[in-house]
Amino acid sequence: MSKRVEKQLNSFKYNGEPIKITLGTLVMTGLCVILIIVATFTQITIKHPYLPLDSLSYLAQDLSDYEVLHHFIKKYQYIPQIPVVFFIVALMGRRFGMLAIISYIVLGLFFPIFALGGGIDYLFEYGFGYILAFLPAIFFAGTILKGKPDFLRVLMVSVVGVLIIHILGILYMLFIATLRHASAEMITSWIISQSGIQIIYDIIFTLVGIYLGKQVRKLLWIVMC
Repeated sequence: MSKRVEKQLNSFKYNGEPIKITLGTLVMTGLCVILIIVATFTQITIKHPYLPLDSLSYLAQDLSDYEVLHHFIKKYQYIPQIPVVFFIVALMGRRFGMLAIISYIVLGLFFPIFALGGGIDYLFEYGFGYILAFLPAIFFAGTILKGKPDFLRVLMVSVVGVLIIHILGILYMLFIATLRHASAEMITSWIISQSGIQIIYDIIFTLVGIYLGKQVRKLLWIVMC
């Protein structure tokens, strides 16, 4: 194989290079916006065993009974929006990942593509802070994920990135709740429902999403280079 042919073949391989602005890249960014919208309205039913607070009262009962056994099974409706956001930053990098999120936010302020609708009034929804928090989370993740990060870096991005979204989301929610004079009971209930066990699921699926995004990036490198 001549050096010229070898050089041409190597130009189609992904070696950690930054993505350039091309028509293919812009199309991929648009598809990422669509992917976020789809994830927003997608629910995944997750079932796993767990120990409720009243577990001891059930130990004396027949564990083969369906109703008793079902008491130890946790059923959760999970929305994979946050893992998809980190999948996008692993796929597109920091610059185009932020472009996709900014496009999603701007579109949502005009069209009902957020979970509870859309429009300018959505700025005063409790959950809008989570959406805004995607931006600093992507900036952080895109910075750490440059090149070929090891497992510890991916794990750090998954944990810290998810926490950034939830912490900023909660702070924004508290700000809106203060404006609305919401009760402490409502605030506590809302935080538990939005940032309770959801955080654990987000970290686990974000870890998977980042690795998946890195692999898809290699496959689509020819389109984006």
